[in-house]
Amino acid sequence: MKMVINGELVDKNDKINILNPANNQIVDTVPSGSLEDIKRALNAASQSKTVINDMSSRKVSRILYNIYEDVLKNSNKLAQLITLETGKPISDSTDEIKRSVETILLSAEESKRIYGETVPLDACIGGRTALGFTIKVPLGVISAITPFNFPINLAIHKIAPAIAAKNCVVLKPSMKAPLAALKLVQIMSRHLPPGVINGVTGHSSIIGDEMISSPLVSKVSFTGSIETGLSISKKASMKKITLELGGNDPLVVLDDANINKAVKAAVRGSFLNAGQVCIAVKRIVLHEAIANEFVSKLVSETVKLNMGDPSNNKTDVGPLIDEEAAKKVEMLVNDALKNGAELLLGGKRSDAFYTPTIIDHVKSNMKIVSDETFGPIAPIIRVNSVDEAFEVANNTEYGLQAGVFTGSIETALKAAKVIEAGSVIINRQPTFRTDNMPFGGFKNSGMGKEGIKYAVDDMTKTKLIVFG
Repeated sequence: MKMVINGELVDKNDKINILNPANNQIVDTVPSGSLEDIKRALNAASQSKTVINDMSSRKVSRILYNIYEDVLKNSNKLAQLITLETGKPISDSTDEIKRSVETILLSAEESKRIYGETVPLDACIGGRTALGFTIKVPLGVISAITPFNFPINLAIHKIAPAIAAKNCVVLKPSMKAPLAALKLVQIMSRHLPPGVINGVTGHSSIIGDEMISSPLVSKVSFTGSIETGLSISKKASMKKITLELGGNDPLVVLDDANINKAVKAAVRGSFLNAGQVCIAVKRIVLHEAIANEFVSKLVSETVKLNMGDPSNNKTDVGPLIDEEAAKKVEMLVNDALKNGAELLLGGKRSDAFYTPTIIDHVKSNMKIVSDETFGPIAPIIRVNSVDEAFEVANNTEYGLQAGVFTGSIETALKAAKVIEAGSVIINRQPTFRTDNMPFGGFKNSGMGKEGIKYAVDDMTKTKLIVFG
């Protein structure tokens, strides 16, 4: 798979192997880009700013509609690439593409809804004869840096709103799963002027650092780890930044909840994409009064999951992104068991595969729940009251999303008020996301919001025009 720089496909002699985590075989290679390559991409984007800025909103919208149609035609190939490079079950990869094309469609629609406003200058001294209004103008060049777990959808959430707002983009996908993202950039570049969309692969110490520090860049949009996010915030200087840094999302199930619905939500939220989701259920907080019933049903539902070949439509859980990730999960589970947790199901690793695992009697200070665990794990924390449940939910440095199951509107309203998260979702798992909702967390989960309308707004700047 080749890079895209200034509308051209670019290859290099120096390659990076991309492995299939299900069998550790090479799927394809990507170029190992150099400092010269990323500078060329950023220069191309900077020089193309005036080209896209001179386009009408109608034309930009039409281009995005055309991209939508083209990506839709390539849906099967893109889904297969996602499965090959990430180990995501093909059914989930297909769902990711469905969401992604809808995100492009939403961006095409939003590109015609970028409004300014009139400003009542006559409300202030000296403004009686003046007319003021604002317009939204593009930022310029957007650096987009994305992770492996949703290689198309997370890239689209950065690229499509940026183009809708008439910006140019340079994308650096994860080197663990860059193939589908590069293919996406190749498709999009067929419909855009050269330089408006670029995709560069290579080592973060070279490519990523230049994308963050270059004076040509106006905004950095990043999804990934806290450590990298903090580094970006230090290096980005006066640039705008959006950071989505993951979560440690609780699913709180109280004694008046619908247990059967909560169990299904826990299974879906804990094991989707082998738990490698920033809004996956990372902690299940159970009221002691219903804990035994919930746990029994959770085990019964989880054993029904099929783990295996991700290209099989019947597979529910595939491998983690690589064996190193599976070993980390294995270490965290073993640490919890050593410190008093009880293994109810799973707990076995084979290469990059880790079985769906349920562990009970987990304490909040155990590493498996004090940090973000990216794996198919359902850790149970038992509590004795609503207040204790919400206290446990907030006992984390993260604050992305939270799910609360309760039959009480009063308790639901209390949860909405006291839980420290960017989204509090009542009677659904925290894994819930639609692509138009404002998405982004509090605390160390990051800053800024994604979701088309909100991303578009943050990829523009406000200019005031005054007459008189």
